[in-house]
Amino acid sequence: MKSKKSIIQSAVRTLELEAAAILNVARNINHDFEKVVSSILQGKGRVIVTGIGKSAIIAQKIVATFNSTGTPAIFMHAADAIHGDLGMIQVDDIVICLSKSGNTPEIKVLVPLLKTSNNLLIGMVGELNSFLAEQADLILNTSFEKEACPHNLAPTTSTTAQLAMGDALAICLLECREFNEADFAKYHPGGSLGKKLYLKARDLALSNEKPSISPAASVKDVLIEISKNRLGAVAVVDSANQVLGVITDGDIRRMLENNDSIAGLKAEDIMGRNPKSIQFNALAVEALDIIKQNNITQLLVLEQNTYFGIIHLHDLLNEGIV
Repeated sequence: MKSKKSIIQSAVRTLELEAAAILNVARNINHDFEKVVSSILQGKGRVIVTGIGKSAIIAQKIVATFNSTGTPAIFMHAADAIHGDLGMIQVDDIVICLSKSGNTPEIKVLVPLLKTSNNLLIGMVGELNSFLAEQADLILNTSFEKEACPHNLAPTTSTTAQLAMGDALAICLLECREFNEADFAKYHPGGSLGKKLYLKARDLALSNEKPSISPAASVKDVLIEISKNRLGAVAVVDSANQVLGVITDGDIRRMLENNDSIAGLKAEDIMGRNPKSIQFNALAVEALDIIKQNNITQLLVLEQNTYFGIIHLHDLLNEGIV
């Protein structure tokens, strides 16, 4: 059993080796990389990413990142390719083949078959003096010094280099396409990530009641309106539905602490006159930022200057935005 110190040293050594590999990938970005990006941008087809073993797993991740950032891509396992999956490659597709050594038997069988179809072949390879590197039209150099594995066997540093190169490609393509948050939301509609990108303040406000009261309303009417709608607040509005202020549970408590008699008090006497608000078409995540920054639990929603509704912190919690 290793000591605590040696365990920590092992982890640090692994991360330092992999960090060095990523830095080496950065140094190897060259004109071929630029040609790969340009070819994909100008291409009319998809990007087919293939590999064998651990490289195949990295290839799948690269495909997932491409697809989610606006570059249509398909994963093709190198072993399955020579048993029928080559049929998925169409005339205008570009093929990226991942391999640590560039000399595995499956790659040596696959590459000549890919070359016969005249598709652009990109080799993401760690060994430049290899079969894949020699046959590829363009090379993405993922060479590295040694694996993090102490026996220099288990793919670790090599796959980190491939993963980093794939991310560099995806982000370059994203930026060249000016792929923005709205585009990202289109491909990520599910889960909390999707909601942060498309859920609007109006969507949350519409699911709540719309408590409001006139500035001349009595304290009793204020209490009834707040209790009835269970949002802990009520908007004070004029006859044109313009917001004059807001009354929260906290305002009620402060009123009771500061006044021996509340009989003559009206809504306008206890309301906050500069309530925090957000426009109805703003993202819900922006509402969360305002709530956090001001340490509040309710936020008024406006349509231009007109009262639209209220968002409560619980609404954001329920949607998984927080």
